[in-house]
Amino acid sequence: MGNNRELSPKKREELIRALKARFEQNMNRHKGLEWAKVQAKLEANAEKLWSLNEMERTGGEPDVVGHVKKTDEYIFYDCSAESPKGHRSVCYDREAMESRKEHRPENSAVDMAAAIGSELLTEEQYRELQKLGNFDTKTSSWVKTSVEIRKLGGAIYCDRRYNTVFVYHNGAESYYASRGFRGSLRV
Repeated sequence: MGNNRELSPKKREELIRALKARFEQNMNRHKGLEWAKVQAKLEANAEKLWSLNEMERTGGEPDVVGHVKKTDEYIFYDCSAESPKGHRSVCYDREAMESRKEHRPENSAVDMAAAIGSELLTEEQYRELQKLGNFDTKTSSWVKTSVEIRKLGGAIYCDRRYNTVFVYHNGAESYYASRGFRGSLRV
């Protein structure tokens, strides 16, 4: 990933074009929002554009899912149909990863999200996302876990099966090829 958090003009143009196309193809995710205002906000935030590019590069297919009027921020979530491919096979956080004696994954969900510049979705955000479509019907996604649960060694994840959103628990050190995480970013 490197330390340079600025995209080349060409890469920026490609990303904005991809985000605009996704925005226009999924108007149900952001009713009442105008692309021109989103684009202006993106163009004024080079580091957030870099983060969105990382979300895109890792398979997240980021899209606008809301707007916070009070702060004038647009909210992006990873909206890929399944947990993003580049976010899978990770345990919950660094502590969990380091606790594994063998078969340690290369990364953790919390660390990857931080490196990208995003945050793991909360359970509430995950449920909001599921109102916009059917996500994680074959995969699952770690979600932000309370300190109380983490102190006891656990972490929570969600998926959608039988047209219902399920919330589960697992040891935070566990990881599976079909479990990743979804990021959230405010611009």
